[in-house]
Amino acid sequence: MAVRRLGFLPLLVLLCRIAPAASGAPVASAAPHPNIILITLDTTRADRMGFLGSTRGLTPNLDAVAKQGIVFSRAYSHVPITTASHTTILTGTYPQFNHVNDFGIPLGKNLPYLPDLLRQHGYHTGAFVGSLILDPLDGTAPGFDRGFDVYDAGFHLRRHGADRYKTVERRAADVVDHALGWLSQLPNGPFFLWVHLYDAHDPYDPPPPFKDRYASQPYDGEIAYVDSVLGKLFAELRKHGIFDETMIAVMADHGESLGAHGENTHGVFLYDETLHVPLLIKLPLNRTAGKRVETRVSLVDVAPTILGEARVPVPQQMQGESLLDTLKPSKNGAPEDRPAYAETDYPHRAFGWSSLRALRTGKYLYIQAPERELYNQTSDPAEANNLAPKATAVADTLASQLRDFRGKTAQSLVELAKPDPEQLQKLQALGYVASDSSSESDNKNLTGVDPKSKIEISNLLHDAMFDVEDARYQEAIPLLERVLAQAPDMPVANMQYGMAQARLKNYDKALEPLEKAVKLLPDNGMGHYELGLALFETGDWKGAAPQFEAAVARAPRWADAHFSLAAVYARIDRVPEAMTELDTTLSLSPDHYRANLLRGRILSLQGNPADALGNLERAVQVQPDSREAHLFLADAYEQLGREAEAERERVAARQISASPAP
Repeated sequence: MAVRRLGFLPLLVLLCRIAPAASGAPVASAAPHPNIILITLDTTRADRMGFLGSTRGLTPNLDAVAKQGIVFSRAYSHVPITTASHTTILTGTYPQFNHVNDFGIPLGKNLPYLPDLLRQHGYHTGAFVGSLILDPLDGTAPGFDRGFDVYDAGFHLRRHGADRYKTVERRAADVVDHALGWLSQLPNGPFFLWVHLYDAHDPYDPPPPFKDRYASQPYDGEIAYVDSVLGKLFAELRKHGIFDETMIAVMADHGESLGAHGENTHGVFLYDETLHVPLLIKLPLNRTAGKRVETRVSLVDVAPTILGEARVPVPQQMQGESLLDTLKPSKNGAPEDRPAYAETDYPHRAFGWSSLRALRTGKYLYIQAPERELYNQTSDPAEANNLAPKATAVADTLASQLRDFRGKTAQSLVELAKPDPEQLQKLQALGYVASDSSSESDNKNLTGVDPKSKIEISNLLHDAMFDVEDARYQEAIPLLERVLAQAPDMPVANMQYGMAQARLKNYDKALEPLEKAVKLLPDNGMGHYELGLALFETGDWKGAAPQFEAAVARAPRWADAHFSLAAVYARIDRVPEAMTELDTTLSLSPDHYRANLLRGRILSLQGNPADALGNLERAVQVQPDSREAHLFLADAYEQLGREAEAERERVAARQISASPAP
């Protein structure tokens, strides 16, 4: 891994390492504002960590760091969704308080935010994330860049045939390389570095040699790969003398079901497979090295812990407690029970089923659901024997405690927004069933079908959406047909089925499900857009126009929707309106190939080749392998009498035409 030299760091370490003792002799002392590195491992189960008892040998580098830090063996996430869980980690607030309980929901400006607080106290701040799911610039995680000097993301929607790891996500090695490059250029002063590694999220596809080594268990291969990359990060920190003086906090945002309780991935259920997460903290100068905390703790406690170590006041709105308090002896000597609350609205928002709530306290896990659940985690760690039907008194008590806890910790600090259709398209590229339905009361969220009875639908739809994303439409269709056989009125299933059939040019089979999706969710702009595309391809341009108009009205910053509306306007002789939509498209996306091509061509045909040149030259620059772009540009040059340049473009077009198909 190519890394620039961290030239400033040895001097900084030297200044921080030596402090005068009472006797006048130099002794090791922690800096008043230590460097802080936060590492979040997406979708990583606790039972894969060697420092938590795994014998699979996947995490030797993390295990080594764990020996120098504090291991929290019973740490829990509050929500099995990436953006929501990271909000809890970075704000120290519960999801019912911050309301970031779905994709695309903005981070409230009045929420306490760890990087913002640290920067206000002199920290250099940098974030390096591994997936589009946490990209604030494209709208999937709006507001997450607050307080960061550098937020390294820049993902974009994957087009057919594009490399997944250069579009919607990137490998751990790339993320860490970017982070080390940032460190190498920092001026003096403490830093806060957040490194987010997405590799363990499905689809599981570790790079060589882990791909072959873990061919039968690719999820394990992803974790082994991530650990190896972290080993390189830790080695660089040690090499430049800042490892010992730095606070390093490592945790997962949530885990992965891997088939437990019938769930293949995560988001729907609240069992330990997705909520019990690895958590370790190495303090500066390796204080309390080798300590193991068995008390139950939660990710809401991370932000106040970091602020305490940085000697930054903890805002009153933060709802967590410092994890270092668990190291202090309790009044009676026994470890204090710390209940862990969790929730998921994903079943309701994605499928219209009931949301779920959970409370872990004492030896019990209680889950609020249409068919409520109660498990004795001491005698039944696999959560296989539901005690709720018989132990009604215990279940009632825990249900009351859950309601009281949520009521005390819930606030309305932010207005719950909803993602626009372009955001939904990006999230679906990651396998999530995103919804743009508006917020509803908690009581309404907790009604409807119990997710336990429908989990197969979630699994089938998840796999089908990945097939559609990867252009495996033939494979997606039978999966979607199975979903629709069980849930014929599910909007997203109808839309995905219609999309798959349309991509195969089976428009007679595509239109009915797309029309049904729009009817079921008339406010869903993405449904209108997909129906418009199918109608356009059948030649029903007048029918397509109102669908694209509806999509644009619901997502005014969606460049592709504006272009599609422009294209259909051009077809039905509404050219001035088409030009307006093209101008809007290019204001949102100046390098939009099709918009440049169409605008330039219209101007050429109107006898205005001089104004057309800018768009057509940009189209050629964006897609130099487009025969059409070269020919249109040649025509504009010819109209202007620039024959040599016209011939150059015609030659380029002929060369493309003569090239063998890839």
